Amino acid sequence: MEISEEPFYLLILILPLILSFIPRFSLILQSLLSSILLIISISLILSRADFIISFQSVIPFLTFSYKVDNLSLFFTGLVSLLSFASSIYSVSYIKEFENQKVLTFLYDLFIFSMIMVILSANVPTFLIWWEIMSVVSFLLVIFDYKKQENLNAGIFYIFMTHFGTTFIIISFILLYIYSGSLEFKDFVNVNLPEDVKFLVFLTSLIGFGTKAGIFPLHFWLPKAHPVAPSNVSALMSGVMIKTAVYMLIRFYFEFLKDIPVAFGYIVLFIGALSAIYGILYAYVQTDIKKMLAYSSMENIVIILIAVGLAMIFKSSHVWILMGISFIAVLYHTLNHTVFKGLLFLGAGSVLFKTHTKNMEELGGLNKLMPKTGVLFLIGILGITALPPFNGFVSEWLIYQSLLFGSKLNYEFISFTMPLFASVLALTGAFALGSFAKLYGTVFLGVGRTDKVKKASESDSFMLTGMGFLAFMVVILGLIPVLPVYVIDEVLKQIASFSIYNYIIYKNGLLLISTDYDFGRISTSILAIAGIVIFVITYFLIRKIGNGNVREYETWACGLGESNLTVKAQYSASGFSQPIRRILSFVYKIKESLSFSGKKYFLPKKTYKLEIIDKIEDLALSLTDMFIKIVLKVRYFIQPGIIHVYIAYIILTLIAFILYAVR
Repeated sequence: MEISEEPFYLLILILPLILSFIPRFSLILQSLLSSILLIISISLILSRADFIISFQSVIPFLTFSYKVDNLSLFFTGLVSLLSFASSIYSVSYIKEFENQKVLTFLYDLFIFSMIMVILSANVPTFLIWWEIMSVVSFLLVIFDYKKQENLNAGIFYIFMTHFGTTFIIISFILLYIYSGSLEFKDFVNVNLPEDVKFLVFLTSLIGFGTKAGIFPLHFWLPKAHPVAPSNVSALMSGVMIKTAVYMLIRFYFEFLKDIPVAFGYIVLFIGALSAIYGILYAYVQTDIKKMLAYSSMENIVIILIAVGLAMIFKSSHVWILMGISFIAVLYHTLNHTVFKGLLFLGAGSVLFKTHTKNMEELGGLNKLMPKTGVLFLIGILGITALPPFNGFVSEWLIYQSLLFGSKLNYEFISFTMPLFASVLALTGAFALGSFAKLYGTVFLGVGRTDKVKKASESDSFMLTGMGFLAFMVVILGLIPVLPVYVIDEVLKQIASFSIYNYIIYKNGLLLISTDYDFGRISTSILAIAGIVIFVITYFLIRKIGNGNVREYETWACGLGESNLTVKAQYSASGFSQPIRRILSFVYKIKESLSFSGKKYFLPKKTYKLEIIDKIEDLALSLTDMFIKIVLKVRYFIQPGIIHVYIAYIILTLIAFILYAVR
């Protein structure tokens, strides 16, 4: 159904923008509108809404068009979910900044632009909002423009954004040539030659993959996310990079018909390679937000692994596994939005209270920020996919798809699926180690510097925003029946079949994959069993010990806790040193040891470690080489001699005369 009218009701969404000169009120209003939009999105999904709103702009040839269907509503709901929590959090967080009105305006515009990108239904509308989203996020990255690090990150980001946009435009041009239309609805029925289909697949993967941060186009991500304000980092990592996933789903499951299995394997291979690369670099970071940024790279490509699986199974007509993979795509997209948003907000709280994000300067924050520590820990339990939390459910579905794929009668598929499952398992192991390091060095032990002593518990608004997301981490793990039911409605509209009854068993208590009889698990039963075991163990210990409690200091290698110094505990760089040494070929490492002054009879030593992304280093080297070549060509073409320029004019005139005579 198509509605030709001006959607004035969409103007309600810009109310926070209009009121951004009152920052706190604007943010509270933003959270309220986000909660309403989330409820509306879920309601429309359940009612299977599918309509297009279009209206003529003041420019005669430009028509704005917006598509409301289950897929766009699902991603709109993601933006609303995270912006609800982030906006509540921001009410207190923006106190840290001088230009609160400007920050609030850009923040509100960023949220609005992401929603408009998702709802866009033709090429001009999409590209306009895509550019607005990119420019606004660039301004937020360089918001603290006085720091050179922020400006450098912003330049990286805006360059890579437009690099990706170039390929996106190429893919749209190819679709336009063969469909004769700029409307997304007309791309659905277009028949493309195989070579053109591959070009559309490749250009869209490069274009949207750049925004998603896939290998080797990722190096803007760990530079931009850490320097942006933490509420913006949460939105960039939690939902902005998901707009790329949204468009890839549109391209590969709607626009491109009858895609070959090879396309799915390309996505799967890039996803697996990116996941390993991202988590290996996350493992060695000492900056909290930079580590979370590399972790975002790892998680976004776990989603791409599921996308690749769905493409493979769709091309092979294995509809049950295609459905399970697709459910896993959207479930992990939802889960990553929740736990990564929580972790970035938690990192923002630490930065807000200690004014540092360097793990080597932190420690012992559980004693000073206990509520923040608990909420941060819940986010870690989600992102490391430990049962019964939300990350476990979506990754379980991905594992099920991979392992069931090995049982198919397709020789190549059955051979490769266990290999990719092994890569995913290895990624999970490194993720667990990375976040064990993060939590241990930041929240456990004792404070390493005086910055920790100034810390205090987060404000109530910040705790409320994080608390909501922590609650969602638990609920999405314990009660998977609700999100699976909603996502299944999206699958029905995309693929015209349902997978719900193959996943949810016995009133939603038991989560299974298929009737292939491989594996069954229930997160709710796991949680109940864990609680029962804990209670029984607790009472047995109390009964055996006759209720006596003995307190004693932690064993510290015989030195006694009172004799321990800060240097006796693990540092972030010390924790990752074995992996850093063993896999030194993966990293570019700069280590230095400097001497200054004297402590007793020996000079004071300072150790400095810098981990450089090899792809970033290669990109910088190629850029420098390109600039040198351009400068040499420029000096050759423009030597500053007037006779050369006169010769150019004469040659141009001769060329025009010859063309006219011919």
